[in-house]
Amino acid sequence: MRWKEQLLTLTPYQPGKSIESVKKQYNLEHIVKLASNENPFGCSKQALAALQSNPAGLAIYPDGYATNLRETLSAFLQVEEEELIFGNGSDNLIQIISRALLHPDANTIMAAPTFSQYKHNAVIEGAICKEVPLVNGDHDLDAMLAAIDEKTNIIWLCSPNNPTGTYIPENKLVAFLEKVPADILVVLDEAYYEYVIAEDYYNSIDLTRGFANLIVLRTFSKIYGLAALRIGYGVANRSIIKALEPAREPFNVNSLGQLAASAAIEDKEFINNCKEKNRQGLEQFYQFCTKNGLEYYPSQTNFILIDCKMDGNKVFQGLMEKGYIVRSGNALGFPSAVRITVGSLEQNEGVLRALGEFLAQN
Repeated sequence: MRWKEQLLTLTPYQPGKSIESVKKQYNLEHIVKLASNENPFGCSKQALAALQSNPAGLAIYPDGYATNLRETLSAFLQVEEEELIFGNGSDNLIQIISRALLHPDANTIMAAPTFSQYKHNAVIEGAICKEVPLVNGDHDLDAMLAAIDEKTNIIWLCSPNNPTGTYIPENKLVAFLEKVPADILVVLDEAYYEYVIAEDYYNSIDLTRGFANLIVLRTFSKIYGLAALRIGYGVANRSIIKALEPAREPFNVNSLGQLAASAAIEDKEFINNCKEKNRQGLEQFYQFCTKNGLEYYPSQTNFILIDCKMDGNKVFQGLMEKGYIVRSGNALGFPSAVRITVGSLEQNEGVLRALGEFLAQN
């Protein structure tokens, strides 16, 4: 087979250990998964109720235009329907954007470390990746601007950033966008947008009005608790959406996901409740780190990256043997850290107790 050479340099995305596999491997009855930044409180009851109503049945293809979801989200965000694009999770949108703009004669700019799929898809398309190191966990926007040349087609901004949980303040983001050439697409990935509480965070939807080369990506997989249904969306100037649509495969958003997402948008009480519980959970982690002299990045997300000052794989393994699945920083560009999803009050207490015991023993 004459595979693309770049595929031979890549490995598939490595998801975290599943609950069932850890139960079996370590003969444990109770496992808490805090590795994939899922919502520990599930999803809205309204979304669950909507799933029971599926009028079309499973034998019918999904609505390729996502009409109901498009109308609902358009009204919720106060954008035009033609300013929206939907994907099988925001990962799918990253793939679509890369397919549309990247090729062997182009390059793309991103932070490092950041969400792995920006680079992964760029490599598949044969583009050159310009990775700009984070500074104290933050995007180095000046260095990213300096990396731009006549072959730059996409700049990726992850705010809040995965895996650090840090964000780009409004004044810095606007100043950055003002300097980016108009023919370069800036992708602002806001997977954790709904968790943000920072007062100097920006209104990204408004920014798409002022910058015609900006697209904002969001997802229903995080605070909305619909990760299993894979629904992501993008907001941008209609000219960007029109250009991207031919690169989107037909029927890429499943019917059940469309139903659940449309209902989930309406349940503001559920979202606000999850946001508040997440803030309380983060405080548990902050207090633990302060007490134990551990460094961390203050987070605007539902996870925290903690520097344990030892091999992250060992910490990951030690916690897994105690029934807690977290994410080793080795795979995220922080080899002495672990990334832990903020769970319920009880889950947080449990994993922090296990982490304290492990660190004391090692």
